[in-house]
Amino acid sequence: MQDSIGIPACFSSAEKLSDDHGAVTRSGQSVYRTKVADHCRLITITWCKNLLLHGLSVSVEGPEGETQYSCKVELKPWYFWRKQGSKRFIVDGNKAVDIFWDLKAAKFNGETEPTSEYYVAVVCDEEVVLLLGDLKKDAYRRTGCRPALIDPILVSKKEHISGKKKFSTRAKFHEKGRWHEISIECKNKGNGDSVSGVQPEMEIKIDGHLVIHVKHLQWKFRGNESIHLNKMRLEVYWDVHDWLFSPGLKHALFIFKPILSSKSLSSSSPPLASSSPPSSTHTRSSGSVEGFSVSGASEFCLFLYAWKVE
Repeated sequence: MQDSIGIPACFSSAEKLSDDHGAVTRSGQSVYRTKVADHCRLITITWCKNLLLHGLSVSVEGPEGETQYSCKVELKPWYFWRKQGSKRFIVDGNKAVDIFWDLKAAKFNGETEPTSEYYVAVVCDEEVVLLLGDLKKDAYRRTGCRPALIDPILVSKKEHISGKKKFSTRAKFHEKGRWHEISIECKNKGNGDSVSGVQPEMEIKIDGHLVIHVKHLQWKFRGNESIHLNKMRLEVYWDVHDWLFSPGLKHALFIFKPILSSKSLSSSSPPLASSSPPSSTHTRSSGSVEGFSVSGASEFCLFLYAWKVE
């Protein structure tokens, strides 16, 4: 079945929110790489929520990297039938891609993306090339298709959140890893030597542990730091220039890049808040940590846009 193709207004920009929607819109975008219609392509899953709309958008990369094929699902309260259904679009002029979803009993727990009791499946050539959610058996039964031989790779995730001083979210640093609680807080400390007598500081916590503390934020509004999370090294980058020096609605960008080396695999788990490299031998270890292979290869980056609302 051929259905309409389009993207809701709140999905129109993954990089920037307008002044009208920034304070009320929250969105998250995950990008996967997998084989679709005989080619390696990117599939982008975008969830968006504001006062009027809770929606899902699925897009598949077209020729030469163009994101050409997409469909939307609007979960408006009065559209109950929309919470379960399917759509189809044609890729490269002759290959059908079907999107199946079941969000009837989905639990969001205050998040934009469901946390349980749902599935979203992307099907091509009688294979489920991408499957999200925990109702996997229901998805395979409904699609009548087999799992793909190639597992999709989570390439990146982007999320927009808003707040006044504190910004919180939940995130995985790998598709097979566990959920982590991330909080970012911007504070003002008195008795400083700035003109106003107040110096801004920033704290980043993961799972309740302080991992980064930036003093004199007005001088260090851009920077990066390496921390350790279990047996994984995490590179954290930040740019909070607009928070400090731009009027009106403003956002900061945080990037979390996981790296797992053979050293980390063979060493014991360092303290969560440690920012110094662990001392260990070069012996490689079998198995995986946080969903990584022993090679430590990871393409994943988490992009977090924190919109400051006065």
